[in-house]
Amino acid sequence: MKEHFDALDARTSKALEGGGAERIAAQHKKGKLTARERVDLLLDEGSFQELGQLVTHRSTNFGLDKQKFLGDGVVTGYGTIEGRLVYVFSQDFTVLGGSLAEAHAQKICRIMDLAMQNGAPVIGLNDSGGARIQEGVVSLGGYADIFYRNVRSSGVVPQISAILGPCAGGAVYSPALTDFVLMTEGSSYMFVTGPNVVKTVTHEEVSSEDLGGASTHASKSGVAHFTAPNELDAIRQLRQLVGYIPSNCEEEPPQLPYTPGDERRPALDSIIPDNPNQPYDIREVLNSVIDPDSSMEVHAEYARNMVVGFARVAGRTVGCVANQPATLAGVLDIDASTKAARFVRFCDAFNIPLLVFVDVPGFLPGTDQEWRGIITHGAKLLYAFSEATVPRITVITRKAYGGAYDVMNSKHIGCDMNYAWPSAEIAVMGAKGAAEIIFKGEITQAADPVAKLTEKENEYKQQFANPYEAAARGYVDEVIRPSQTREKIIAALEMLRNKVDKLPKKKHGNIPL
Repeated sequence: MKEHFDALDARTSKALEGGGAERIAAQHKKGKLTARERVDLLLDEGSFQELGQLVTHRSTNFGLDKQKFLGDGVVTGYGTIEGRLVYVFSQDFTVLGGSLAEAHAQKICRIMDLAMQNGAPVIGLNDSGGARIQEGVVSLGGYADIFYRNVRSSGVVPQISAILGPCAGGAVYSPALTDFVLMTEGSSYMFVTGPNVVKTVTHEEVSSEDLGGASTHASKSGVAHFTAPNELDAIRQLRQLVGYIPSNCEEEPPQLPYTPGDERRPALDSIIPDNPNQPYDIREVLNSVIDPDSSMEVHAEYARNMVVGFARVAGRTVGCVANQPATLAGVLDIDASTKAARFVRFCDAFNIPLLVFVDVPGFLPGTDQEWRGIITHGAKLLYAFSEATVPRITVITRKAYGGAYDVMNSKHIGCDMNYAWPSAEIAVMGAKGAAEIIFKGEITQAADPVAKLTEKENEYKQQFANPYEAAARGYVDEVIRPSQTREKIIAALEMLRNKVDKLPKKKHGNIPL
């Protein structure tokens, strides 16, 4: 048997070498880890179980028969993060540039199938030069096999993509189909067509970083949900993210131990400025309400007039959605609507309660927004909230004007508990604009139109720029002091713990895309 054991050990050692010492050194020189180093850091120590280590490609085209590597450029298997099962694939750039072809794709599909069968997240560590050109259409078929599984897995098990190197052409669509995309700064990029093609077709001069780097996708396109300065921080963020989400759509999110205490937050009583047009940072409100140091913001650099992210309240995971008065007065625009809608749908798919803070003066006006489809894009957020069946709690801190009031998780579209602070203004529009319309005749004919406008503006404020008209009709469940917000939310989450709400029977809805 010894010769058999020796043969096995030799093959195992060969597989662990990847593309060889020289290519590994080149990888390290770029400041990048190898595929196996990434897996070892991501998973709990000693938990990784590799699958398909000895797989090789079967192509003989263009000299590939002389370039066979055990594992075929991707490390696949399963392990644990904080003791919870996850499946992982890690592309090896030292082997044929991490290029994807038949055998490589089959390995990835294998763990995606296992993840679906066993109800656990899939984490992809992407570092690939793209399709293996020598294998032709087989490579394209491999991508499509993965895309198909991405879609079938969507909403069943969480899917997370880390872009740790190049990701171009067809390779970008699998990450785009997953729930979250993380990119490393300065060493990763994503684009459908690279700078050379762009220059040929459009005559634009652009670098890879400007075209599809982490900063570009985090702030301009919204493709990247998270960025990291290096791979160590990227892996830390991946582990943190997994800690908020359940393993599959049938489970509840992980809950941390929590010891009840004084839940009042007196600082919130003075957080709203006296001037209703003065901004404040909604993050200060969120951080006062959630458990200390429990937040993980999503899409932090994109559509900053909307804040979304994970946090914990009394140890329970919640998804936070909040207008940001400190940016564009917190208006809803195209980017903010799609950002929030996507996050809401993820939370709903994976049983994460939604906590919504509202301070919204309306939708952003202008030809740019209208011509680019604010109607359709704004409807995405309306659709996402209306479809959500998880516990949903809304707190109106200040402005809730017009259609944006309806869209931001109002009672009318299925919110379970709706609280308002005394500073809340729930109305069709701001007092000045409303007075100019309603009392136009009186103002025009008045001896002093300015004084008359001020009088009518105050009259409208007294009638509508408060939470009490809405509370009288039951649209607001309770008007509370800001300092009471945390204790009210904790009580509401506990009350809603066993909420059951089923959608009408259908194949699927038709969200306005």
